[in-house]
Amino acid sequence: MEQLQAQVTEQALRIPELERKLAAATKDSTNSSKPPSSDIVKPGKRRRLTGKTKRGGQKGHKRNLRQALPADELDWLTQYSYEVCPDCGGPVQVDTQDPASVLQQIEVVAKPIEATEHQSLRCYCAACQKTHACPIPPEVRKAGLCGPELTSIIGFLKGACHASFSTIRKYLRDVYGLQLSRGMLQKIINKVSEAIAPIYESLFDNLKAERVLNVDETGHRDRGQKMWTWCFRSNGFTVFRIDPRRSSGVLLDVLGEEFDGVIGCDYFSAYHKYRGLTDCAVQFCFAHLIRDLRFLKEHSSGRTHGWAGRLLDAIRDMFRVIHDREKLGERFDGELEDAAMMVLMRATYRVPNDPKACNLARRFEEHGDDYLRFLTTPGLEPTNNIAERAIRFVVIDRRVTQGSKSEQGQRWLERIWTLMATCEQRGLSLFDCLRQAVKQHLAGEPPPSLFAGDS
Repeated sequence: MEQLQAQVTEQALRIPELERKLAAATKDSTNSSKPPSSDIVKPGKRRRLTGKTKRGGQKGHKRNLRQALPADELDWLTQYSYEVCPDCGGPVQVDTQDPASVLQQIEVVAKPIEATEHQSLRCYCAACQKTHACPIPPEVRKAGLCGPELTSIIGFLKGACHASFSTIRKYLRDVYGLQLSRGMLQKIINKVSEAIAPIYESLFDNLKAERVLNVDETGHRDRGQKMWTWCFRSNGFTVFRIDPRRSSGVLLDVLGEEFDGVIGCDYFSAYHKYRGLTDCAVQFCFAHLIRDLRFLKEHSSGRTHGWAGRLLDAIRDMFRVIHDREKLGERFDGELEDAAMMVLMRATYRVPNDPKACNLARRFEEHGDDYLRFLTTPGLEPTNNIAERAIRFVVIDRRVTQGSKSEQGQRWLERIWTLMATCEQRGLSLFDCLRQAVKQHLAGEPPPSLFAGDS
């Protein structure tokens, strides 16, 4: 009996510990405040194919066909026709009424690069008896070995394609027949970084004038040192900032003490402190709150399970009212106000004696308005998903490249990530913007007006 009692006591102590470990192991972005980017390291759930679903295009889906290239983009036109009838050998003529069968083919030219030698010739003047050397144009000399097109391609491979210097060297060697050292590639990347620096600084300065910003942060490594990549996403552009701090000091440095807009963010303490130091307002992310509630509902029982479920139902009803705005017509404002009040009431009524539930209830008591601010602020999203999506490819780059190795590398990543995200927002070609910036930088001209001073 004593042995059984000791075994039961040991199991009673061990079972709660195993339950906590199991709950922690099943945490992901769907049931906790962990960002979606943390799910990258986990294998996704494979969808089981059944006999009901066929491969390929599904019935009722609109067929997508590639658009043919317009005539002005074609370099060559090759026409095939019979000279004699293939059956009887008689004479034939082309039928202009029946449209031709067309197949367009795109090919890479055999030698995709051209090499130019620039010579500065010396000229002797018999009148003044002096020799003069005609200078090479400054933009040519500044470009160096690689012209603006090739420089932009290398910058694109390094920034947008997460390619290492080894990969870029193999690509240039095998595709272009060009041998470049790692040191030369580093110099070219520095040149691209200098070209897009004015664009970055212009967008960075414009952050302070934005009325709504979504902010998020993720880890970064520089020579093994722990740092943080901050993402500031506005309606028209995105800016990244790498800093060793994960505190309100970064927000003060970037946005200043005079910022009075609205920040969409998670419940991290740095945003609380910054709000207390400035006149800004915040919109706490509803998606993070819903994930926390789902976690409570999945891994709790009794009153905690019921409380989390009722609060989730109230939140679901509130967003259903928002989605049915057109159907409700004049009743929309009243029903939305009732639904929002129900969320606040459910969050603070009959809270179970559970630490996590009490913490969430305290949030609504102290910051309920900061969760519902999107209802009265035009253009404000209830979640911080747009910042999390913007920062997602930064996480991918971190896993591929293992971070940066110098302060110069940090500045390069900030600038190229900012340009990539902003081009994506505006529907622009990143390579075209890189090429234009490099050409104007080499010519000593200001950066593209499309970005400079444009928010």
